[in-house]
Amino acid sequence: MPFIAETGGQNAMIVDSTALLEQVVDDVVASAFGSAGQRCSALRVLYVQEDIADDLQRMLVGAMQALVIGDPRDPATDVGPVIDAAAWTRLEDHVRRLESQVVYRCEAPADPGAEGGRRFCAPTLIEIRSIADLEAEHFGPVLHFARFAAAALPFVLADIQRSGYGLTLGVHSRIHQRATDVMAVVNAGNTYVNRDMVGAVVGVQPFGGEGLSGTGPKAGGPHYLPRFAVERTVTWNTTATGGNAELLRLPETPVGPS
Repeated sequence: MPFIAETGGQNAMIVDSTALLEQVVDDVVASAFGSAGQRCSALRVLYVQEDIADDLQRMLVGAMQALVIGDPRDPATDVGPVIDAAAWTRLEDHVRRLESQVVYRCEAPADPGAEGGRRFCAPTLIEIRSIADLEAEHFGPVLHFARFAAAALPFVLADIQRSGYGLTLGVHSRIHQRATDVMAVVNAGNTYVNRDMVGAVVGVQPFGGEGLSGTGPKAGGPHYLPRFAVERTVTWNTTATGGNAELLRLPETPVGPS
C-alpha cells in the first residue's frame, strides 16, 4: 500500500495594502476561528502589510468581540469547544507563554469543564514578529498576527517556506501579479486568493499538502484512487495449449449478408 498522508500546517495568509479590509476580516474570522480552529487548513499566521496593520487589527478585534462561544448544537454559536482536555491544555500553555503579546482574547464560558467535560479555548489574537517564532502548530482558535514592510515581503515568504509546512496558503491582494509572485515562492498544496482558506470542496478543490503537511496525491483529485490500486500483469503462452498466435494477427473479415 503506498503511503498517502495529509497532516496539519502553519498555514499563513498574506494581506497587502490593496486588500479590501472588510472582506479580509470576514475571511480571517472564518479561517482562524471556524470549527474552533480545529481544521488542518485553518489560518495560523496572518501577515499584514504595516500600512494597514493597525486598521485591520482594530477591525479584527471588533469582529472577535461579536463571536458567540458555546454549544455547537446551537445555531447561534460561532465557536465551540476544542476536541479534548489535552488539546485545551496545550493551547492554554501556548497562550500563557505569549501572554505579554496577546492583543485580544474573547471570554470563554465561565466553567470550561462543564457540560460533559468540554473545554472551551477562547479565540485569541497574538502579535508575533514572524512565523519563525512558532515552534509548532497550535491546533485551535489561536491566531498569530505579524506585520511586514512592503519591501520585506520576499523575506516573509522565505520564512514561510522555511517552516517546512505546505498545506494551505492565503493571499489577499487586488494586484494579480502579487498573488502570482507569492505562489511562486511558497509551496502549498492549496492556495486561496481573496477568500477564506477552509472548506475545500472535494472534487472541485482537490485537497492535500506537501513537505511536513503531507505526501501523495490530493484527496478528490484525479490521481487519488489509482494510488490505492495494485497493478498486475498476466501473460498467456497460447502455443503451449495448442493455440496459433498467428491467428490473432489475421485482419478482421467483414461479416455481411450471405
